[in-house]
Amino acid sequence: MDLEAGDRAPAAEAEAAAASGTEQSPVKRLNAFVAKSRVGKRFKLNERNSTFTTELRAGTATFLTMAYILAVNASILSDSGGTCSVSDCVPLCSDPTVSPSNCTGSPNLRLVPPDDSCKFNPVNPGYAACLEKTRKDLIVATAASSLIGCLIMGVFANLPLALAPGMGTNAYFAYTVVGFHGSGNVSYQSALAAVFIEGLIFLAISAVGLRAKLAKLVPKPVRIASSAGIGLFLAFIGLQNNQGIGLVGFSPSTLVTLGACPSSARAALAPVVTSANGTVSLLPGGSVSGDILCLHGRMESPTFWLAVVGFVIIAYCLAKNVKGAMIYGIIFVTGVSWFRNTRVTAFPDTPAGDSAFKYFKKVVDVHKIESTAGALSFKDIGKGYFWEALVTFLYVDILDTTGTLYSMARFAGFTDGGGNFEGQYFAFMSDASAIVIGSLLGTSPVTAFIESSTGIREGGRTGLTALTAGCYFFLAFFFTPLLASIPAWAVGPPLILVGVLMMKAVVEVDWDDMRQAIPAFVTLILMPLTYSIAYGLIGGIGTFIVLHLWDWSLGLLRNFGIIQGANSNVSSSDNGGKQTNSS
Repeated sequence: MDLEAGDRAPAAEAEAAAASGTEQSPVKRLNAFVAKSRVGKRFKLNERNSTFTTELRAGTATFLTMAYILAVNASILSDSGGTCSVSDCVPLCSDPTVSPSNCTGSPNLRLVPPDDSCKFNPVNPGYAACLEKTRKDLIVATAASSLIGCLIMGVFANLPLALAPGMGTNAYFAYTVVGFHGSGNVSYQSALAAVFIEGLIFLAISAVGLRAKLAKLVPKPVRIASSAGIGLFLAFIGLQNNQGIGLVGFSPSTLVTLGACPSSARAALAPVVTSANGTVSLLPGGSVSGDILCLHGRMESPTFWLAVVGFVIIAYCLAKNVKGAMIYGIIFVTGVSWFRNTRVTAFPDTPAGDSAFKYFKKVVDVHKIESTAGALSFKDIGKGYFWEALVTFLYVDILDTTGTLYSMARFAGFTDGGGNFEGQYFAFMSDASAIVIGSLLGTSPVTAFIESSTGIREGGRTGLTALTAGCYFFLAFFFTPLLASIPAWAVGPPLILVGVLMMKAVVEVDWDDMRQAIPAFVTLILMPLTYSIAYGLIGGIGTFIVLHLWDWSLGLLRNFGIIQGANSNVSSSDNGGKQTNSS
């Protein structure tokens, strides 16, 4: 896409005014000064027909559209439990109504040592406190990894692309690899090690120039559908109780159903086993779910209706192409939720609510990462689940980040006839490096954000746009109390609408060709319904191979001269006479 005339005008006007000696406005003088300085020459402001203030405006727009990642990423990753374990749980009284400090006054009361169930509903107060610390750590880790990624991209690649922990991979990390509160097959520490190794491999692949070639080896329909499938996965998370607005709840007969009932009308679930004599008991080692079953009062949750208002605000802003749409909805819902003594408050009159409100009132606080930085562990490196996670992280990053970089470069008008663009090598190296750094800080893989398109639309054409976004991430370090106080029902609407934005990829699938449509649909549907990006990718690739195995076999036989015949592509009777390309 070529630069529009409006993008060329500021630099051209500044140069013309300087040549004629006419008086310039302070902004134009600033732009002319920076353009001639070492900074302007280093970032090629004149060559790319941009100005310093244009880049600042573009960086601001980019940050506003992706600032939601600070709260959303921390919320999703903290659901994994982080480094919290049973050891963080505190002994409780055998009578739940009696506090532990008063539990020794009667012979009928005793302190019960915690077991693995303390991590699940009802969550042990000690574990809940650890989760809150972990969430604060992850806010800082998200800001730090985003800042570093933006700096590398801006300084070395000189491209207007901002980086942050990617949506989709963070959900896969939290809910599939580690599992809710550590209920998965790989620990949080080992998952970070998988991200670290994957980042090093990704860095090596980028360094030797294999990255784009590997991305093209994945079947095209699976490549296309994976983005939309991840969008559906994120939307499904945003529709649930613990991570979103609560519209979708559990049904014992249909699995999912309409929810949105108040917290007082919800119940937790636990897996049970029926013995031969008909006795029902809790399954050994089974975990208790969150409050996912609505007993009554569907659609009566006050926080749900507040989230609906936030959804409408974001949706309307997106429809009107308003910059910062996501953040406006989050700010509104969060602001209303910060008032105490309301039915939608984020600070209920409980010990946990009082503690959260006390921290919130600090407003400004530089939080030091206490648990997530350097937490990676290689103890599970010999397990199959570890390598399944590693390969999936690598695959998604190759597809997602590479595709985003190419699409953003095309959008900015940087690509040549062969699809290459200036700064390509360092762009590939920057996000790979950010993945390694992010894993050391405790977060999921970092990627170039598609929201960078808003900055490009504002006229951003150089690395100064990325550096401006990085400066905003730096400022976020000082407002951890505010970011840590954003409730789940404020995070749900942007998750759902990110899914909307990611769905547009499905138009690129050739739905008339069943050999492409079926693998694409399998990829698309399995991701949300199996709660796993990995299973969706495996299902899509496996289906693609099965549907093409016969043609590939015939092709090999013909190549070796064993059989002779016409091309084995789909005949007219199979596809309406249309020759298909399955590559």
